[in-house]
Amino acid sequence: MTSWANRLLDFYTSLQPSQTLPNEVEWLYPQQHPEVVALMHTFFEKYFNDDNPRTLLLGINPGRFGAGVTGVNFTAPRQLTQFCHIDHTSNQSELSAEFIYEMITAFGGPYLFYQQFFIGSVCPLGFVQRGKNINYYDDKELLQAVEPFIIENLQKLLAFPVQTDKCICIGGEKNYKYLSSLNDRFHFFKKIIPVPHPRFIMQYRRKQKEEFIQQYLEALNA
Repeated sequence: MTSWANRLLDFYTSLQPSQTLPNEVEWLYPQQHPEVVALMHTFFEKYFNDDNPRTLLLGINPGRFGAGVTGVNFTAPRQLTQFCHIDHTSNQSELSAEFIYEMITAFGGPYLFYQQFFIGSVCPLGFVQRGKNINYYDDKELLQAVEPFIIENLQKLLAFPVQTDKCICIGGEKNYKYLSSLNDRFHFFKKIIPVPHPRFIMQYRRKQKEEFIQQYLEALNA
């Protein structure tokens, strides 16, 4: 059976965002760059070189400073080097990546975590509007334009050896609402467990960070 590593590299390098985006929104498509593909290949071979079933965590869409640089969701260059021991020329960090890797450390570290889970996104590519990140749900016209792309690629991801008894939705309000609406239509998962977005936690609830890490761990073990 084809390994997750091969499937993932093929999935991300075969994305074809043909939709024209409205309102000065542009695709964030880091997999167009050979150096990003090389990092992804190293990461996937290190942690996903098997065909074991995994549970999905689905974020919103990649941002400029995490997956937009490394190609790895919720993993900025600093976390890639510090926790995954994959060298990157930049030491750039990102708030969401800082929280996720503290959570992964609390779970038992990257090897143990990635053996059981894969962190993807509802939309596998991100968006930039006038130089800033924008989420797929921030603009109704954008969502209307990209929904076919979202559905197509969720279906492709679910053709992997995925545990469909549950999905953990990163982003407990708008992302959860939209993913739940898709799940009602397509029955991707038996249940979806929402958790607060790491950026929200790190910006507005940092003093309660340990409590949120425990909330994530409970969702992983549910």
